[in-house]
Amino acid sequence: MPTPLAPRTDALPEILDFMRALWALAHGLERASKRMLGDVGVTGPQRLALRMLGLRPGSSAGALAEALHIHPSTLTGVLTRLQAQGLVARVTASDDRRRAILRLTPRGMRVNRRTSGTVEAAVGTALRRVTARDRATTRNILRLLATQLEASATRPSRRG
Repeated sequence: MPTPLAPRTDALPEILDFMRALWALAHGLERASKRMLGDVGVTGPQRLALRMLGLRPGSSAGALAEALHIHPSTLTGVLTRLQAQGLVARVTASDDRRRAILRLTPRGMRVNRRTSGTVEAAVGTALRRVTARDRATTRNILRLLATQLEASATRPSRRG
């Protein structure tokens, strides 16, 4: 049986072949995320939230959700688990007591510094194998796909 991205002997239309590659990527991310939970203690989405907070300390939950391109209610679950593990602290903003900001705890900083065994390490390895132009093109395609999928998800369904 061929691996998910192995060349196929039966020709698929380009769109289906591209979708097959996307599903293989999604499946790979899910598997790596589960493995990372056992090895590092956080899932892929939790790790991405930690990394973003490491780069942007003092972010609000809304700003973090926007940066991660996820719904705030989805982020709430991620943050709840990170807080329960003692990796993230929610503190009141000094300039506005109604606003909460997020910071990594010392333990969160340690997990944030770890690179081995993470999804981003695998992504980094793959990205180093292609040219800067290929990386830029791929990023553009992924952004276009994300925008198109978001637009189609917000349209009313045609099913009767």
